Amino acid sequence: MIKALNTAATGLQAQQTNMEVISNNLANVSTNGFKKSRAEFEDLMYQTIKEPGQATGLNSISPTGVQTGMGVKTGAVQKDFSSGSAMITKNPFDLQIEGAGFFQIQTSDGAVGYTRDGAFKRDPQGRLIDKNGNLLQPEITVPADAAGIDISASGEVKIIKGLNDPPAVIGQIDIVNFVNPAGLKSIGKNLFVQTSASGQPIATRPGLQGTGYIAQGQLEGSNVNVVDEMVNMIQAQRFYETNSKAIQAADQMLQSVNSMR
Repeated sequence: MIKALNTAATGLQAQQTNMEVISNNLANVSTNGFKKSRAEFEDLMYQTIKEPGQATGLNSISPTGVQTGMGVKTGAVQKDFSSGSAMITKNPFDLQIEGAGFFQIQTSDGAVGYTRDGAFKRDPQGRLIDKNGNLLQPEITVPADAAGIDISASGEVKIIKGLNDPPAVIGQIDIVNFVNPAGLKSIGKNLFVQTSASGQPIATRPGLQGTGYIAQGQLEGSNVNVVDEMVNMIQAQRFYETNSKAIQAADQMLQSVNSMR
């Protein structure tokens, strides 16, 4: 069988994966704190018919070899952790990390997740939670009689109860960073979990150890650029069509062989 059939088939599968990644980026263009992904590919093994540098005579060698590639495969899907655009909400519980870092979230099963989505709310006990009811860590409880809340750039949380009362500190919001954020595993709901590739979480005050500061009253939008993704989608479609043409050409070559008398 002509190897071009299988080789082109791997190209179709690779571009299908590429399209799935692009589609996910476009689907999350309005998701708070979403980080776009990029599919990366690598070539497969080669069939070596003649080794490069092989002796072709008494005092001569071949400057090039004869190698036939077997196709392509998806090597990785890389997360891009560049910052998204700021969206001003003026909600006192909306927080944005201006720079590197993640909020710590305790999920319902007791595990710790990490997120860039700072759209927090209060539960019936006054604790700050995300939209899925997961607790912000370290835990912050806002009293019911608080007239106002102020969260500084360094994460210090203060409340004001009355016009003549001085601000009272009720907690500190720390953020974490990783040596390799691209190694985090996405689990949905705007959450990541650590892996052996990401390294251990490094908890710190906002603004220290290379992390960003906290901005109150605003959220981080998705870092997806719609125009770039549309261009990538068109390219993926054209590459897919080209690989399908290669399969058609290989099939026609087989038909020509079969029709020989």
